[in-house]
Amino acid sequence: MMTPAGPINPAPLLARSPPMDAQRPLPRVIADGPLDPTVLGLLDGRVELLPWEAEPAEPGTVDGVYTYGHPTVDDAMLDRLPGLLVVSNYGVGVDHIDVAAALDRGIPVGNTPGVLDGATADLAFALLLAAARRLAEGDRYARSDGFTRYDPGHMLGLEVHGSTLGILGMGRIGEKVARRALGFEMDVLYHNRNPRPEVESALGLRHAGFEELLSRSDFVVLCVPLTDQTRGLIGARALSLMKPSAVLVNVSRGPVVVTDDLLAALRGGTIAAAGLDVTDPEPLPRGHGLLGLDNLVITPHLGSATDRTRRRMAEISVENLLAGLDRRPLPSPVLPPAPGPP
Repeated sequence: MMTPAGPINPAPLLARSPPMDAQRPLPRVIADGPLDPTVLGLLDGRVELLPWEAEPAEPGTVDGVYTYGHPTVDDAMLDRLPGLLVVSNYGVGVDHIDVAAALDRGIPVGNTPGVLDGATADLAFALLLAAARRLAEGDRYARSDGFTRYDPGHMLGLEVHGSTLGILGMGRIGEKVARRALGFEMDVLYHNRNPRPEVESALGLRHAGFEELLSRSDFVVLCVPLTDQTRGLIGARALSLMKPSAVLVNVSRGPVVVTDDLLAALRGGTIAAAGLDVTDPEPLPRGHGLLGLDNLVITPHLGSATDRTRRRMAEISVENLLAGLDRRPLPSPVLPPAPGPP
């Protein structure tokens, strides 16, 4: 992760949080790490950080949980932490947290929505372009001894502008991806649990069924959250519905795609290429078949990895944590997931 370019001024953030009572011990917070320096700076002097594997010395001695790198917060862990006041997540996705179990216990869960949408949409398009125009493969070739002359017929890629883009999941990130597609004069289809007519009219999109979107799209971008309904959403059958010339891009969560089925599809020509920012498992084992494919572009979960976005994520996640520790409403609480298909 990129270290912040300069020190962040915590004064505006901390001014919104009442100072801790100097006469009582600092709240004790379990956190996985190593934490970003910005997070550490914002928490300095306000909480006592405990390592993730720490067990409370006695019931009720842990006040908060801070998740940074997607460690699991499940029912069993919550049982071991009676008196817990808050769970705060650095990021939007909370599939690693049993939100229902926390809320059933009256423990609020916070995340950082909104601030990373643009950065993630940027990366989605970077992966789309890189996979379509074979940029990673081209970079390797241009650096190799094999590149001795320009060959106009070598390494032909796929046209992006004027193509059809299918977006699975029209939340905040999906909408940002759609806005970027308009600059490439793309026709945009989307599939969402609930149609969004206001976005359709504003951006000229069209809602499509799941199978229609897969079969008509030249590029498919996954922007869905990981839920019971979306886990394994893109497997052998879904991939078989896509065009042999199509490109799949995943900036959501790794388990939305069945890894072995994607490997077979890329090897067998079921689809042309893929761009992945997330995988299942993450990271892939060294030597995994996907890592040896030229028609795959892969990045190490960089969707929100810009200096500005990560700074704001740190601020919001700390705001949530401090609010919960002080028994105030969280600025960005996670609500129970709505049931239904993706």
